[in-house]
Amino acid sequence: MARSTGTVGAVENRRVRGERPLRVAVVNWRDPWQRAAGGAELYAWQISEQLRLRGAHVTFVTSREPGQARRERRSGIEIVRMGGVYSRYPLVLAWLSRHRRSFDVAIDCMNGVPFLSPLALARTTKIILLVHHVHDEQFFVYFGRFLATIGRFLEGPVARRLYRRHPTVAVSPSTARELRGRLGWRGPVYIVPNGAPPPAHLPEAVTDGSPSIVCVGRLVAHKRIESLVDMAARLREDLPGVRLHIVGRGEQHETLAARIRDRGLTEHVVLHGFLPEHAKNELLAGADLHISASRYEGWGLSVIEAAALGVPTVAYDVNGLRDAIRDGETGWLALPGEDLADTVRRALKELDSRRSQISAACTTWAATFTWESSGERMHRLIQDDLDAF
Repeated sequence: MARSTGTVGAVENRRVRGERPLRVAVVNWRDPWQRAAGGAELYAWQISEQLRLRGAHVTFVTSREPGQARRERRSGIEIVRMGGVYSRYPLVLAWLSRHRRSFDVAIDCMNGVPFLSPLALARTTKIILLVHHVHDEQFFVYFGRFLATIGRFLEGPVARRLYRRHPTVAVSPSTARELRGRLGWRGPVYIVPNGAPPPAHLPEAVTDGSPSIVCVGRLVAHKRIESLVDMAARLREDLPGVRLHIVGRGEQHETLAARIRDRGLTEHVVLHGFLPEHAKNELLAGADLHISASRYEGWGLSVIEAAALGVPTVAYDVNGLRDAIRDGETGWLALPGEDLADTVRRALKELDSRRSQISAACTTWAATFTWESSGERMHRLIQDDLDAF
């Protein structure tokens, strides 16, 4: 982008005049190399890289898994790790307090629970709250009533008051609406979407003529992968050659493997686990459909990654996914009570008659989202240049 080049040049010119680079802290609950990492981690890291390319000195502050270095440097970004599932929040807050005057900007990523950075950082530090999606009732999926209630309180009243004077970034229109409608947000909310760079090499699709469906995502409760296993059982009744490929890792791997065996679906459902990017792309490129059964999403990064390969998605008509999918053009949205198996059957019939048209619409749609443009929007927000919004 021409404007990006100009921005980098402007930063370099300021350096020549003796000014130091912008110091940015990106605070996220995980880094992209942790076992439970997903789209939120990719987003935080890509934005970090985009800000670095625009001349900023970026520190990525996050939790630490066993075996990970406490500090390291990747792609010119300093990574600082501390704490586990619960301890990361107080430890990061204490670290920010010790370095309260070390940053000009902090991007505080609220994945349900905020890091409360305004309590620690200097008043002169510009703080941007980043929200992927509103958790609210989702806390009760993972925690008992006591902890879930605390989570809702931190995400709602506490965050609303603490960040009320700071700009908030949402990754989709759905998240922006949820912030205002469910959390009562009153301050400005800016949308900086996910990017999705096209794959370096578009694999040639290879198929045996049987329907092939791929699900890409973390194997966690709110993704509802188990319902897709049950869907495959229903689909094989009239589509005996159907194959469902599940790509991803997570806490539900063994439970899903047992469910597949118990339902007698080992010939129809393949649990791949983690796949390298090129292998994932090859599998997706050969699929008829990408699918999601999630009821909680801020966006749907895997949807756009599939679309970049010309593959449409079937999903429920829920927040985030309804932003990532253009219903009837780049995929199909099922109503929350609708059987996804019926939506898949309808999608496969439509693909029979207009596959090339749908594939072209998918790649065109995906091409409108890039990390470069998202990084430019975030950089403009940091500079209080709001023309891009």
